Order: sequence, then C-alpha cells, then structure tokens
Amino acid sequence: MPATTTRLNATSVDRAHIVAVSTKIADIARFLQDNLGQRLTARIAGISDPKQVGRWATGAAAPRPAAEARLRDAIQIFNVIQQAESVYIARAWMIGMNPQLEDMAPAQCIADGRSRDVMVAARAYINNICS
Repeated sequence: MPATTTRLNATSVDRAHIVAVSTKIADIARFLQDNLGQRLTARIAGISDPKQVGRWATGAAAPRPAAEARLRDAIQIFNVIQQAESVYIARAWMIGMNPQLEDMAPAQCIADGRSRDVMVAARAYINNICS
C-alpha cells in the first residue's frame, strides 16, 4: 500500500477521533438520530426508550456514561466511513451485514460492546477502497 494512502487513512481516523471527543453529547445524539434514526441510536446506546434519544439531542437530558461511550464510538466510526465515502454509504455500512463481524451489523456490534472490532472493520473497509 502506498505511504500516501496510509497517511490519508490515519488523518481521517484522527479527524474522526477529534470529532468524537470534542463534540457535545447532545450534538452527537442529534447527528446519530438524524442519520441512523431514533430507534437504532437507542439500540446502540443500550436503552429501550427511543424517545430518550430525542431528549439527549435537545440537551434536556444526558446519557449515562456507558451509553455516552457507545454514542461517541458510533459517531467516530461513522465519521471514518463518511470521510472515505459519503454519509449515505456510512449509514448503509453501519446497518448492513459485515463479513468481518460474523455478518452482524456494525451498529449492533457497537451496542454489544464490540466497538474496537467495528473500528478494525471500518479501517479495513477504507483501506480496501483506497487501495
């Protein structure tokens, strides 16, 4: 793989990380709600009430630390794919079966606490499209 491709990918991963750690949780909840839907965002966060995501998105409430961590993981991974492709492909990638994740959807894997596995799959995906 050419060095420029590796640096491009590292930069997009770094940018996605910066977004994940510097964005207010209300903005993250709103972004995920807008792009993945309220129900899927709730599933990722590990909660049963999708309306709670709307309350987070408006700033009326804040998620518990474990839910916040999953939301931050989700936006970071989403942004890695979005920067390499588009918002539409990132959404499809998050909800579709992934062979690197035993044919589970990345969003479900994040909900199951497998964010690291999903990030590995995201990096593999962008490395494949950039090579």
